[in-house]
Amino acid sequence: MSSVTTQNEIEYPESDGKPMGETDLHRDWMFRLLEIFRQRYRDQRVYIASDLLVYYEEGSLSKFVVPDCFVVLDCDPGRRRTFQTWKEKRVPDVVFEVTSRGASSTDIVDKPVIYERMGVREYFLYDPTASYLEPPLQGYRMTNGTLREIAKTDGRLRCEALGVELFLREDDLVIVDTETGVEQVTKAEAEAHAREQAQQKQLEAQRMRAQELEARLSAERRVRELEEKLRRLEGGE
Repeated sequence: MSSVTTQNEIEYPESDGKPMGETDLHRDWMFRLLEIFRQRYRDQRVYIASDLLVYYEEGSLSKFVVPDCFVVLDCDPGRRRTFQTWKEKRVPDVVFEVTSRGASSTDIVDKPVIYERMGVREYFLYDPTASYLEPPLQGYRMTNGTLREIAKTDGRLRCEALGVELFLREDDLVIVDTETGVEQVTKAEAEAHAREQAQQKQLEAQRMRAQELEARLSAERRVRELEEKLRRLEGGE
């Protein structure tokens, strides 16, 4: 019996042994991006992941990259332990990196080379502290086999693959739908907004009912006053 391990038997590690993020802020933004796109593409055939090992060369345990968040269109959204491009027959369409002190060099120098080689359509970097990246929001788009910087329009970067625009609002990353201009939020934020709207509608309905009641009572008082005045006139008072 042969002791040679074939490529089909290779076990690809699920962790690179590095911490997920340096600070709570960076981790929070990684998860927020994940949840924003999960909400945007709910019930659609789109795979979204965060801090997952992406292997891009079959048979090589060293050929992997770990995006902070990535989106793969036209792809089964089921859970995975790793993302292996040769099995998926897909590569990430869009990658997002939340740049931190320890990752800034890798995000700016190393990862773009890998993403370009893989064929990632668009690549965005965001520094929530505005300390390690200038400007703190940058984007790159694949053009003729090369990731080239995306020019801002009115301070916004357009992500063509996902149909959204990205910009900063007081250092916070904002993502809006290109066609509708609607801000993209997480499921929890959407539910909270829906509850707030429902409460506002309820308060507005209560206010309207109170106004209607006051108007009716005022009209009834006016009728009684007129009736009393008429009685006095008829009585010769």
